[in-house]
Amino acid sequence: MKITGIEPILAGGRYLFVKVHTDEGLVGLGECGAWAYQEATVSVLKQMEKMILGQDPLRTEFIWNALSRNLHFRGSVTQSALSGIDIALWDLKGKYFQVPCYELMGGKVREKIKIYVNARARDARGMAAEAKKLADQGFQSIRFSIGHPKDENGRCGENFTSLVTRVEGIMKAVRDAVGWNVDVAIECHRGMRPAEAIELGRVLRPYRPYFYEDPIPDNLEAMRQVIRGCDIPVATGERFINPAEFDSLMTTTDVRYIRPDMCVSGGLTAGKKIAAEAEVRGVYVIPHNPLGPVSTAACLQLDACIPNFEVQEYPMANGVCRLDKEMKTPFHVENGYIRLPEGPGLGIELIDDIDTVFPFQGSYGGINLHEDGSVVDR
Repeated sequence: MKITGIEPILAGGRYLFVKVHTDEGLVGLGECGAWAYQEATVSVLKQMEKMILGQDPLRTEFIWNALSRNLHFRGSVTQSALSGIDIALWDLKGKYFQVPCYELMGGKVREKIKIYVNARARDARGMAAEAKKLADQGFQSIRFSIGHPKDENGRCGENFTSLVTRVEGIMKAVRDAVGWNVDVAIECHRGMRPAEAIELGRVLRPYRPYFYEDPIPDNLEAMRQVIRGCDIPVATGERFINPAEFDSLMTTTDVRYIRPDMCVSGGLTAGKKIAAEAEVRGVYVIPHNPLGPVSTAACLQLDACIPNFEVQEYPMANGVCRLDKEMKTPFHVENGYIRLPEGPGLGIELIDDIDTVFPFQGSYGGINLHEDGSVVDR
């Protein structure tokens, strides 16, 4: 069997799916994760196609090494393309052998996958109400974002004291609403300076946060200081693009949870390597998953076969999954868990003509400014 082509599929708000075609008619499905740079990733996919045409698609480790070690330049767009191809090759391999991907990666160590979902609202009272709804639906792990309030001019001017006080108020309201049998995590989206992150972490500690996600921008020395200073479990790494960055993070800091993104950090091949190194260090894995059904399916396959899996991010809000209309058979969610897909490969199928049903829009973000006109981290 030989690879005959790479087909990019742009769809929806920020999806880039990829199909790997073969001369035997088998097709593998992947997803690329450098959203906001989807069109650039398409160009990289077509360049990588030139390198792997005619290769045996079952040689996943060889192709992963060829694409990750023989390119002159590296970066998120390049790694996103590699990740999409790698996921598609694993999907194809599973279909070839008629087994789920996890069977090819050591077999499953759990029967279902615990997920966390997001509560969204504008203030503490609303956040508490949304979290309570999710808890009443059976979700055992809930995350909320600290948010980044803006003034009438769209600028962020919240000071140190206001930020810490406001977020503590949200956490207290959510904890009061859901009780102590539900895990509550906090998403910071790299929106604080180290001093703010340390003080907020100390203030939040009595509420037993599940994890404190991306409190500051990616800086290993600063992150080490934050983790030691705030004294609550930190989760980070969603923007890392290769296993070496996770090695540096786990070597340099006392991070408790890492967040590899299957669609950016190198696909399932990299995911397995990253999880294995984390396992021997006693670090647990919470895969990053902000995108579509293929990203979710790839995460589930990894979650199924690694002992140090913690919980899975799931793109769902207020009890409604935004992926269901994009798949022929939706994921089965029950009492805060997803049942493992039983089909071969990734175990899912996209709807036909997804790029026509959900035309590509692109998602490009913007520039966030402080009230003084300077750029703030997001």
